[in-house]
Amino acid sequence: MTTTHLALVGPTASGKSALALGVARVLDDVEIVSMDSMQVYRGMDIGTAKATKEERLEVPHHLIDVIEPSEQWSVQRFQAMARAAVTDIERRGKRALLVGGTGLYVQAVIDDLRFPGEDLDLRAELEARTADPGGVAAAYAELERADPDAAAKIDPHNVRRIVRALEVIRLTGRPFSSFGPGIQRYGPTAFPVEIAGVWIPRDALAARITDRFAAMRGAGLVEEVEALGRRGEISRTARQAIGYKEILGYLGGGEPSIDAALDAAIRRTRSFARRQRMWFRRDPRITWFGVAEKSERLLPALLASWSR
Repeated sequence: MTTTHLALVGPTASGKSALALGVARVLDDVEIVSMDSMQVYRGMDIGTAKATKEERLEVPHHLIDVIEPSEQWSVQRFQAMARAAVTDIERRGKRALLVGGTGLYVQAVIDDLRFPGEDLDLRAELEARTADPGGVAAAYAELERADPDAAAKIDPHNVRRIVRALEVIRLTGRPFSSFGPGIQRYGPTAFPVEIAGVWIPRDALAARITDRFAAMRGAGLVEEVEALGRRGEISRTARQAIGYKEILGYLGGGEPSIDAALDAAIRRTRSFARRQRMWFRRDPRITWFGVAEKSERLLPALLASWSR
């Protein structure tokens, strides 16, 4: 019999993780695969809303705590490790419940996306240029000239994506956008998987984001970031984690106060949630489940929809 897995998607703070745990507790053949680009880092626990140690003992979780904060991370590495985890879960007669909100990472796993190669030296050179005054604007202007289609889809302040686009253009001689049409195609998935989405009203989501940061602060987020800084080098990709970036900025003198840093993190999270909504609502394969309050209330409907 063919094993059908489930991908549970939606914006940050929508309650996906709690709902996934609820599913796994009811079904005895389910293991969770985190599709969060920052939960891979050891020591970055509070700000990435990782499952607790107790929850991970209760339900097996994959793609959590797999690399050090000093290491670079990429969607290519994630794709390979997540696919391997799904294969291993299936080999043991279990089903994977893939949980995440970053659209590219989700599609990299469930769809047959193929990525251009990497040149880390070239990337480092481009990153160094963006660190100069006006460097980000100059890099974006270069991208606009070389590949207007790609530039139109990339935030002018998203240094990571701008650098990656320029890296691919120089490395391959092809427009970065020429590798992108697969993202817009929603055909058969790379392996049998259903896709469910959690959808809550925007005002409710905004309130949840604010409450989440208050809870994280109370749980020791600032102290966690301070400890991370004392441990040593923090990679460029790890530094981009929402909350960590802003608190590191405060610790480095770039924000006037911790309150200002956390307010910036809240604004950035809300912006990220809007982009997540826009990404996922394009995918006609997603079955949406709406809730105004606790996501756990969706449990009966989600269990009924997933192929048993």
